[in-house]
Amino acid sequence: MCGIVGVVANSPVNQLLYDALLLLQHRGQDAAGICTVNGNRFHMHKGGGLARDVFRTRNMRSLPGISGIAQVRYPTQGSASDTEEAQPFYVNAPFGISLVHNGNLTNAESMKEEMFRKDRRHVNTNSDSEVLLNVLAHELGVASDGTTLDPQTIFRAVHAVHGRVRGAYAVVAEIAGYGLLAFRDPFGIRPLVFGVNETDHGTEYMIASESVALEGLGFRLVRDVAPGEAIFIDYEGRFFARPCADRSSANPCLFEYVYLARPDSMIDGVSVYAARLRLGEYLARRVAAELRTGDIDVVMPIPDSSRPAAMQLANVLGLDYREGFIKNRYIGRTFIMPGQAVRTRSVRQKLNAIGVEFKGKNVLLVDDSIVRGTTSQEIVQMARDAGAARVYFASSAPPVRFPNVYGIDMPTRTELIASSRSVPEIRAAIGADALVFQELDDLKRAVRDGNPELQGFEASCFDGVYVTGDVNPAYLDRVERQRLAPAAVETGGASQLSLAIESSDG
Repeated sequence: MCGIVGVVANSPVNQLLYDALLLLQHRGQDAAGICTVNGNRFHMHKGGGLARDVFRTRNMRSLPGISGIAQVRYPTQGSASDTEEAQPFYVNAPFGISLVHNGNLTNAESMKEEMFRKDRRHVNTNSDSEVLLNVLAHELGVASDGTTLDPQTIFRAVHAVHGRVRGAYAVVAEIAGYGLLAFRDPFGIRPLVFGVNETDHGTEYMIASESVALEGLGFRLVRDVAPGEAIFIDYEGRFFARPCADRSSANPCLFEYVYLARPDSMIDGVSVYAARLRLGEYLARRVAAELRTGDIDVVMPIPDSSRPAAMQLANVLGLDYREGFIKNRYIGRTFIMPGQAVRTRSVRQKLNAIGVEFKGKNVLLVDDSIVRGTTSQEIVQMARDAGAARVYFASSAPPVRFPNVYGIDMPTRTELIASSRSVPEIRAAIGADALVFQELDDLKRAVRDGNPELQGFEASCFDGVYVTGDVNPAYLDRVERQRLAPAAVETGGASQLSLAIESSDG
């Protein structure tokens, strides 16, 4: 899960791209990068950490041009600490291309071998985004015979890319001397939107992971980039769009609505905030069916992403709503922090309980999800330490039982508390007096209520169904071995990895 943005404007875009990264910072805290194009030359700066720490005045001055792309990253494939894998990536031949990517390719390893053997292209990092860049570069060369490009030639190349790569990918790429290209995988798993800003000097365009980046910078949201669609904007501001996949269907990732996206964003025609309110409404029905609501004194959210659901749940059940935890705004989102030790250490730094709200009360804590479980356990214990008589726990998402291979960092079964436990066993593990999960059908309904045209969803972490059709047990085993091997070296043995369990924001 990363945040990407691309701009074609009428004036220098360096500040605009930086400001967009700040608005997308919640999508990645590991690294940030900007690449602008001035004439036929790329200008790039990137590094590890938050956007505000990566860019200084001298860096911004070195990023001239009226078009560019940028990314905030958290690691899914490749090394979490290797800033060489920060994006954008670029290649020089057959055209100068820089690229940012949100998602994860499921056939990256086989594509590396195929490119080396057939395309004579070499990949320097472990990043699947570099694989995607090289596939795009090769297909642009084939479609154009290595000479000049026009929109229809570019669209033919994107069609060929869809035919070769598998997985989830939302992409924005800069083709030096030509313009800005954006495309989305045929299943529409990861989000991508575009908007316009009408100025006295003409129309400016922005393409981004979430609408909040557009609206926060004065752009009007036009629509989502459709699954399998490609958009090209040249430097004269001419706009071209075409479906480039043989078959496509919208299957947005449900976890975007549960946790990943900002609540003030629109994704695939659905207000994230409104979807979270509906999650609270449907969760209230589950709570009423499974618990004695008269025993609940107060409902409390785990800040921040669960707040809309908790408020609506309390409203539906007629219960008092209170803010029992205060969040330290200077601690990042624990779910997307690389490394178990960093996530665990940050929990009590991140949240502090208000004792007066807990003392002697039966509290219902509402969180967006339970992924690894350790944060949930810490939070339950914090509530007890603050004087709660009983602690009930409700998750606005279903149990996360399966690895996600489409760009969210939950790829191994040993990390998922629900992968081998029943709900009563999960309740015991986190130390709650009762535990209620959202039903998957209700999660889908909460999103679909905002856009009835959405029929399919990417829900693999909940139901084990991988919409791209190329993920099988052998693939999951291979991914798990690759992920566990480095940690086994650090801890002195893979057997210790069973302890590496933690949750999202919780």
